[in-house]
Amino acid sequence: MGPLIHLVADYGGGDLAFAEVLQRLALELPDARVACTPVPAFDTVSCGFCVAQLGLTDGPRDRVVLHNVAPRRDSPMPREANAGEPFVVCELPGVLVVGPNAGHALSFVAPEATSMRLLAAPAAGSQFRSRDFVPAALARLRAGDRDAVGDAVAPDSVPPPPERAVAYVDGYGNLKTTWDRAPAATGERVLVRIGGHSATAVVGDGTFTVAEGELAFAPGSSGWEGSRSRRRFLELLLRGGSAAARFGHPAAGTPVHVEAVAATDGFAPRAGTSEPTSSTRGG
Repeated sequence: MGPLIHLVADYGGGDLAFAEVLQRLALELPDARVACTPVPAFDTVSCGFCVAQLGLTDGPRDRVVLHNVAPRRDSPMPREANAGEPFVVCELPGVLVVGPNAGHALSFVAPEATSMRLLAAPAAGSQFRSRDFVPAALARLRAGDRDAVGDAVAPDSVPPPPERAVAYVDGYGNLKTTWDRAPAATGERVLVRIGGHSATAVVGDGTFTVAEGELAFAPGSSGWEGSRSRRRFLELLLRGGSAAARFGHPAAGTPVHVEAVAATDGFAPRAGTSEPTSSTRGG
């Protein structure tokens, strides 16, 4: 049985682009099993979070996490021959991560990488590089071709992950964040502000330890234990509803501000109820 290849991309769920890349991977690596994970368009934060969740957690050692989210925002100038961010190979214990060094796409895995090198695949010449160039380069890499990789990539070329921000929105509307420590004791209420929306939440040790209709801020199902760091992330869950909808569907990377609900505020709204922010509160 061949390797497990995770394809994380912003083509759009069920988009033809996924099928085309899978077809090309089947040509170059016919024994591989491919699983697809879509993320929003140009969303390198969600991409990086998914790449780390798939590459740093338990799974078969013979696997590749291949991503393609390349918004070409490293320069505002016109792109010659559709040039994009260079493709990089990150080596993790037993796992290869391959994809463009774009935005935060490699931010979560870079601290755990034993090496980062350029992939010998053209950075220009096609609008669809992940179909036209990467599968063949990946096949050479898997075959042990030393010419499949190039120069080392400087660690400081990869920005750190955004702190205390939205990292990923799952299909239930749960907001997975980069908070990895509880902001208050279990059972306490906090005020959460994301963009122009705010609501109170109960700090918990499990996402379902609140009643129906309540908003919880608690350790969720995401996180990993790497050789250099251990992360367990908190998420916002509205039991019986969508936390993403409650907060206006924030994009990944949006800061998540949390503060205590003080008794002297004169009110203690039920967890999950929206409150106006200071920019919208009447005088």
